[in-house]
Amino acid sequence: MSFTLWFTGIPASGKTTLSQGVYSHLKSRGLKVELLDGDLIRTAFNQDLGFSQRDRDTQVRRLGIISQLLNKNEVIAIVGAISPYAAARTKNRQIIGRYLEVFCDCPLEAAKTRDPKGLYAKALAGEISNFTGISDPYEPPESPEIIVQTSLESIEDSMAKILTYLEKCGYIS
Repeated sequence: MSFTLWFTGIPASGKTTLSQGVYSHLKSRGLKVELLDGDLIRTAFNQDLGFSQRDRDTQVRRLGIISQLLNKNEVIAIVGAISPYAAARTKNRQIIGRYLEVFCDCPLEAAKTRDPKGLYAKALAGEISNFTGISDPYEPPESPEIIVQTSLESIEDSMAKILTYLEKCGYIS
């Protein structure tokens, strides 16, 4: 049974780490699964997009279409993408159907201290415009299926929370 597991949160909130971990775990169980990392997809296929709300929504919609196609072919799609706007995520939920949202809840201050790519520093210095959480909004999900508090939980605890949810709700055995 296929589904889409969509990781959302501000930059440096843990989306990539957790989505890669869940992907590896499901793959090790012999499940058909693909990982769609928002940054990699943007670099490979969406160079035509900037960071306006319209372009961000287009990126999210494209990821949703790919996820739907994977699901249609019995492949679990795991998506890690900021997806800052609630309306775009809601539209994907409607289109995809078996859509589960994982909110990587991380305070801005904690994300700034992680900043693995140095993007917050550049955004705060005015070198990056439309940066989510600084000069562009992030709309947290109102009712995600799973919330991981990545500044308070270990990676292992967050992973366990996600996998336990998938097992209890019958998405994986």
